[in-house]
Order: sequence, then structure tokens, then C-alpha cells
Amino acid sequence: MKIKINLLPGGKKKKHGGGGLKMPDFGAFVSKVKDPLLLGAVASWILVAVFMGGIWSMTNAKIASLTPALEEWRRQGRNFEQMIEEKDHQTVLRDSLRIELRAIREIDGDRYVWPHIMDEISRAMPEFTWIVSLDAVVQQDIVRDDGTVVPAPTKFSIDGRTSNIQAFTRFLTQLGDSPWLTDIQTGGTSTVVEGNRNVTSFRIEGTFHRADSAFIQTVPVTDITLQGG
Repeated sequence: MKIKINLLPGGKKKKHGGGGLKMPDFGAFVSKVKDPLLLGAVASWILVAVFMGGIWSMTNAKIASLTPALEEWRRQGRNFEQMIEEKDHQTVLRDSLRIELRAIREIDGDRYVWPHIMDEISRAMPEFTWIVSLDAVVQQDIVRDDGTVVPAPTKFSIDGRTSNIQAFTRFLTQLGDSPWLTDIQTGGTSTVVEGNRNVTSFRIEGTFHRADSAFIQTVPVTDITLQGG
């Protein structure tokens, strides 16, 4: 077995370091570089890197500060979209209800036209006067300039008999005073024989007119049921 002894002065053992990373020695690098242009270029790149790093840090900080506001704006935007959708839905529902109500009013309004006409004729009819026929006068609907169609008013004609000409005049006057009838006109009179006696035949035309609400009388359903039962 041999033992080696290092007797040389100043001899140092090499140190075996670990595998860690070391920062480059910029001082040694600068001391070795003698070209001033290269040094300026290196310095410029270092300044640019520092500047870009600062800009990047400031941008990230600004984005981080604006993120809560952006989320709040997004939340408000979603709320506004929901409000707009709900408003559109309510508008469609309102228009649909208006159409249905208009149709119901038209149906309900036409339902009692002829009962009103017959009721007003019976109220205005004097003694010694009777009705032979009551007919509707067919008319064309009114077309406006904008293309909309307005239903024609309900017109009617009365063929009747009376044994007293004054009764006929009174009949005309009372029909004209009705709030539900308008444009009462006579179609003329003539003398006819009925039951071996002379009577006056007459024809009257008029138009149904919806009366003001002050002339409309309503009856409770319970009263109608009691009267009918």
C-alpha cells in the first residue's frame, strides 16, 4: 500500500461544488470587452429589458385593479339583457291581450245590436200601429285612405201598418229621439186594404248608433235569474 503526500507549498485541493446555478459575472464580462459600441449596445438592451419589465409589471397591476370592475360591468350587462328580454316578453303579451280584448269587444258589441234595435222600436211604437217586417240593410265596409277597413254601421228597415196617420208621425218622432238610433228616414206611405178596411202602409229606415254610457242600464245576474225563474 502506497501513501502519497503532497509536499509542494501552496498546494490547494480542488473543491467539488454542487450542481447549483450561478449568476453570470457581468463585471468580468465588461472588463473583458474593450469595444465602446458593444458596451453601449449591451447597456441599451439592459435598459430596454428593465423598461419592458416595468411596463409589464404596471400593465399587470392595472389589469388586476380593473378586473373587479369588469366583472361588475359584465354582471350589470347580464341584468340589463334579462330586463330587455322581460320587457320584450311583456310587450308581446300586452299586444296579444289588446288583440284579444278588441276581438271580444267586437263580438260583445255586435251581440246586442238587434236586441237594442227591437227594444227601441217597441218603445217608440204608438197605438194602432204594428210591424210587418224588420230587415237589415246590407252595406259595404268602409275602406280608408290608409287601407284600413272600418265595418259599416248597422242599418235597418221597418215595414209597418197604421190606422192613424198621426200615429205614424209620432212613431217617426219617437224613433228619432232614441239614443240608440239615428238617421231615421221615411220611405213613403201608401194606402192598402187589410181586413176589409183601409190602413196606411209605411217604410222607415234608420241606423243603429251606440248610445252614450249614461243611457246604458245594467241588471245584476241574480235579478235576471229571479225574473226568469
